[in-house]
Amino acid sequence: MHRKSGSYGPGRRDFLRAGLTIAGGLALPSGFVTRALAADQPPIGTWPAGSQGDSVFIGMVVPRTGTYAVQGEDELKGYELAVEHLNEGHPLIKAMSPKTKKGVLGKQVKYGVADSAAKPNDAVQAAQRFITENKAVLLTGSTSSAVAVAMNKLAQREKVLYVAGISGSNDTTGKDCVRYGFRQDFYGETAANALGPVLLKTFGKNKKAAFMTPDYTYGHTVTKSMNDFLTKNGGWEMVTNQVSPLGAPDYSSYLTNIANSGAEFLINVNWGHDAVLSTKQAKQFGILPKMQLVIPYQIPFLAPEVGPDITAGVYAATDFWWTLEDKFPLAKTFVEAFQKKYNYRPEWGAENAYMEFALWADAVENAGTFYPPSVIKSYEAGRKINSLVGEVYWRAADHQLVRPVIIVRGKKPGDMRNKEDFWEVTEIVPGEPLMQKPDAFGCNLGDYT
Repeated sequence: MHRKSGSYGPGRRDFLRAGLTIAGGLALPSGFVTRALAADQPPIGTWPAGSQGDSVFIGMVVPRTGTYAVQGEDELKGYELAVEHLNEGHPLIKAMSPKTKKGVLGKQVKYGVADSAAKPNDAVQAAQRFITENKAVLLTGSTSSAVAVAMNKLAQREKVLYVAGISGSNDTTGKDCVRYGFRQDFYGETAANALGPVLLKTFGKNKKAAFMTPDYTYGHTVTKSMNDFLTKNGGWEMVTNQVSPLGAPDYSSYLTNIANSGAEFLINVNWGHDAVLSTKQAKQFGILPKMQLVIPYQIPFLAPEVGPDITAGVYAATDFWWTLEDKFPLAKTFVEAFQKKYNYRPEWGAENAYMEFALWADAVENAGTFYPPSVIKSYEAGRKINSLVGEVYWRAADHQLVRPVIIVRGKKPGDMRNKEDFWEVTEIVPGEPLMQKPDAFGCNLGDYT
């Protein structure tokens, strides 16, 4: 039961101001100053009600049914492992959020889970309940960028922080960015700028490509970024762009058009079960391996579901692959902990989710308070943070994490070291040069209060 929030009288405010003034040039801990200033602010969002007890609540809205359900479950496991590690003060969390002890600011983290089915309306309704009934201090989830954009808008309206789960649309930190929203994973523009040079170097210029695009913000922006790079830098031609609805049961008509297009490459932007179904049917149609398959935004679990004979030699851009444990010590710790708990090596959705919570903890601990504007400003401070994929930092202008993009190539079945060794990491591309200017996609973050 949360205590009723109240406001402090003038005496309390005057005491705080006087105390800070008397301190003068003394080197007070930044968290002390932030807490003192935050305590003097009127209620906003779920603050202070959501953080007055000995625990705080996170609302997780992920797809557990529908075409993105498999990826949603992997993402959820990453969140749950992160909460477990936060509450016990695990060394992996401390490596990314050095001020964390047990919990966040000493408060245990509790959470609730709701199924979005990758539908924006379902996600927003569930998140609203977490705000109203549980006084959530943080919202998360999304495997669909349409959900992420809708959650961005809810977060800004309700003044409750939202950290995106998986979201590949340029719009999430572009034209649909908000002050209360943050995204740590890679997206269409960075995927294209990382993978494009590899395709041109490997396959050459002046090629013909057929695109398969899901009909929503993720699909359209990834296809545009990918096509723009290949046409401008390599003279490639988009000979057809087959746009399909989310959850299409059959891709025959789209694949017939692709088969008759004269394309040399099939660039499949579909995601989740849609990607699995469309890829398998492309094989049945004889399009694969006649055309070279390219996956600009790698789909977790695609390789095991379609088979390594289809993904062998396929290039993809991704956030994470488990063999990065050979390069990054924190990745090794994460993979081992995840595998021990869930009996498989994590896909990048789980890595993405885990990092999102670790980075949130770091922002809160450095703010010294759960007061949302202070936490946001802590995110925006530009600290360099040790992560599962090396050093990362937040870009203040659009709330996008600057992080590397990983290029992988599918292994032949005979080259796999174990049953999960589907991809070979070929490049780790630094993130900053891949990113557009902060205002290039129309980002205007809006107000703190």
